[in-house]
Amino acid sequence: AARSPKMMENKVFLSFTFYSTILILKMYVVAIITGQVRLRKKAFANPEDALRNGGVQFCREDPDVERCRRAHRNDMENIFPFLFLGAIYSLLDPSPAVARIHFLIFCVGRIIHTIAYLLRLRAPTRSVAYSVAQLPCFSMALQILLATTPYW
Repeated sequence: AARSPKMMENKVFLSFTFYSTILILKMYVVAIITGQVRLRKKAFANPEDALRNGGVQFCREDPDVERCRRAHRNDMENIFPFLFLGAIYSLLDPSPAVARIHFLIFCVGRIIHTIAYLLRLRAPTRSVAYSVAQLPCFSMALQILLATTPYW
């Protein structure tokens, strides 16, 4: 396969790409789950969808659908910033092993967060997973700021 030589030599960027892709696929899975819960609970956001699936009375909210939507929104609030931070961090030439640990901790934390959210695991499972996943993001942000401070 043809590869962009510079980018493919960067082991940190490749690791970041791997974990980012896992996280994006996880977000797609949550979106699919949300759609399946909508169908099962007959709770549609749009009248045309409700009409197609039994009637306009099914254009309504449902607590289980809303839980899925909150999990998805939480992913967007956290994974999108990670995508920026991880990409920039990858350009700082960090240790590949240290970078991989950053990416792995974030990825596992977000997966556990989603599982805890969707399966209603007992508190504080979800909040601990959230907090643990934030640590590598703060670390990367701090390293980016330290590297770029001379240029502000």
